[in-house]
Amino acid sequence: MSFKQFKVLTFDVVGTLIDFEKGILDAFRSIGGKAAEGLSDDDLFAPYLEGRVDHPGRSSQVMADVYLHVARKLGLPADQGSADAFQIAVLRWRAFEDSAEALKRLRRHFRLVAMTNADRVAFSAYSHTLGNPFHDAVTMDDAKCAKPDPRFFSHNLGRQSAFGYRQEDMLHVAQSQYHDIGVARSLGYKVCWIERRMHQEGYGGTPHPGEVTKPDFHFATLRDLADAVERE
Repeated sequence: MSFKQFKVLTFDVVGTLIDFEKGILDAFRSIGGKAAEGLSDDDLFAPYLEGRVDHPGRSSQVMADVYLHVARKLGLPADQGSADAFQIAVLRWRAFEDSAEALKRLRRHFRLVAMTNADRVAFSAYSHTLGNPFHDAVTMDDAKCAKPDPRFFSHNLGRQSAFGYRQEDMLHVAQSQYHDIGVARSLGYKVCWIERRMHQEGYGGTPHPGEVTKPDFHFATLRDLADAVERE
């Protein structure tokens, strides 16, 4: 399969381009202080995932409640000030070190479209961090749902069709087997798995997918994808 058959790259953002796992862990440990000492990554991720299920709304608003869920479970400071500090930190999550440069290179060859479960406020912050590389973007505010809901993909397909692009023109690029790779493949999209947790155990801050979907392309980093495109 050749990259030249695609005109559009659609991207998951949080987890694929933005290192939300490091952002979550750093914030919990910074805000938690001594109470967070000795807690492993998995100790923090498990109640975080529970909290995100209980509070699935707009990430620029509900992450304070997610923090309080974790704090009460693990004995971290559970005051409103700590929760607010965690909420602010969510908007300041940093990009993976290769993301901005690789997106700049990929933009020379493709239309770049963000497909993110973040809301418009959070996405604006992340897009700025990445150098505003996208030609278009669909957020949970636009789709009125979140991945892995197939309606999210339907919303984007309708939107891109207005610009003359078809499903077969698109390659979906994502880290999450749960939110993206499995559902995109089931809907007939070609998929590129950026396995940010390659050689690490478990799924970290992302829900277990149940089963791993074999992708059409598979790389450890976005830089590796950009290199492969340019080698063609």
